[in-house]
Amino acid sequence: MAFKAALEADQDAPESWSKYMTTVYVGRKEPAIGSYDAAKLEQRAREVTKENPSAFLYVFGSAGSCATELANRRAFERWAFIPNMLVDASDRNMETTLFGVKYKSPLLLAPIGVHGLLHPEGETETAKAAARMEVPMICSSASTRSLEVVATANGNGPRWYQLYWPRSEELTLSLLSRAKACGFTACVVTLDTMCMGWRPYDLDKAYLPFMHGVGIQVGTSDPVFMASQGLAPRADERVPFPFDPAACDARRAAGDTHEIEMARLGRNWSRQIHSGLFRTWEEMAFVRAHWEGPLVLKGILSVGDALKAMEIGCDGIVVSNHGGRQVDQAIPALVALEKIAAHPAIHDAQVSGKFTVFFDSGVRRGGDIIKAIALGANAVLLGRPFMYGLAVAGEKGVEEVVRGLLCEAELQLGLCGFNSIDEIWNKREAVMEKLDLGYFS
Repeated sequence: MAFKAALEADQDAPESWSKYMTTVYVGRKEPAIGSYDAAKLEQRAREVTKENPSAFLYVFGSAGSCATELANRRAFERWAFIPNMLVDASDRNMETTLFGVKYKSPLLLAPIGVHGLLHPEGETETAKAAARMEVPMICSSASTRSLEVVATANGNGPRWYQLYWPRSEELTLSLLSRAKACGFTACVVTLDTMCMGWRPYDLDKAYLPFMHGVGIQVGTSDPVFMASQGLAPRADERVPFPFDPAACDARRAAGDTHEIEMARLGRNWSRQIHSGLFRTWEEMAFVRAHWEGPLVLKGILSVGDALKAMEIGCDGIVVSNHGGRQVDQAIPALVALEKIAAHPAIHDAQVSGKFTVFFDSGVRRGGDIIKAIALGANAVLLGRPFMYGLAVAGEKGVEEVVRGLLCEAELQLGLCGFNSIDEIWNKREAVMEKLDLGYFS
C-alpha cells in the first residue's frame, strides 16, 4: 500500500525528467535500445548494423588517430562532483531560456547528417521523437530528407537549421529562405567543415554516401540547386535503405540513368557545401544580413574566435570540435569551454542575454550535461548517442536515449544538492572539484 500511495503521489507531481525512472521500474520493461549505458548502447548499434558496418562506422569514426574524440571524453573525468547534503532538492527544474524562448531542458539534438544510413525513415524519426519531448532538433544540411519533410514530421516541435555554407550566394539565400518558411527558428553555421577531415574508418572502405546522392536531399529539393543542374526539385526524395555503395556502383556501370544522375548530383552538391572554400570573418556579414533570427557559429574553440563572433553580431556560439571528426589531436571541447566561458566579456554578455554559449562534443551521460553547464554553457548538444538509438529502435530509440540522459541529469542535479539549472550555471567551484589526473594540466 505504501508503494501504491507513493506511486500515486508521483503521478500527481509536476512533470519532471526524473519521473521517467519510475516509469521504467513500474513498467517492468527493458528499453528498446537494449541499455541506457552509453558504451552498451554503442555496442548494440554496432550489432544491429553488422550487415552494413560502414554505416555504423560513418557515425562512429573520427579524424586521424581518434585522439580528439578520446580527449573529449577524458576531459569530463577531470571534474568530480561535490554533493551537498540536507538541501531540499525535492522539486527540480531543468528549464532553460534560449534566445527568449523557454525550453524544458538545456539539451538539443546536434546537427548530424545522413540519418538515412541508420534507419529507412531517416531524419523524420528523429524529428518526431524530438517534437514529442519538446527538445530542439538541429537539422543538418546533409539530411537524407528535405527540410520541408523534416519540418512536417517535427510538427509544432522546436527546430533549428544547420547551414553548411555553400559557394553560391543564390543557393545560400534559397536554403535560408526555405528554412525560415519551414519554421526553423535559429540558424547554426558550421565553420569547421569547409572541407572534410581525414577519416580513416571511411577512407579504408572508400565510403562516402554523398558521392552516390545519399545525404544530398536538402539539395535535390532546392529549386536553385536543381535549376543549376537542369532539373526540377524533388520534394520528397527518399534514399535506398540499406545503402549499398557497391550495388550503386554496379548499377551505374550497367548504365542505370538514375544512379548516373545521383552520382553527378552528389558530386555537385558536395562542391557547394564541402567545397574547400574557406570563408572569412568579413564574409559572415552576408549570412547575418539575410537571417533575421538567432545566428549561431559552430566549431569555436578559442577565446579570440568567441570574441570575434560577438563583435560581428552573432547571437551565440557552439564550442565544438565536431566530435573529433575534423581535426586530429585538437583541444578537447570541454577545455575550450572552460577558457571561453571564463572570459569576462563573454560572461557579461551571457548574463545580459546578449550572447549564448552552447557546448558540443563528447557528451555521453547526464552528468556531462551538468558539468558543461557548471563550466558556463547555456545549453548542450547531444550527438552520436541519439544516432545509435535511431539505429537500434528508430523514433522510440531516439526518445529513450534522450529521456534517459535527461532523467540522469536531473537526478544528478538533485543528488548534488541543487534545484535548478540556474543554480549551477557557471558555478564550477560550488558544483565540482578539478582533479589532477596527469593530463590536460
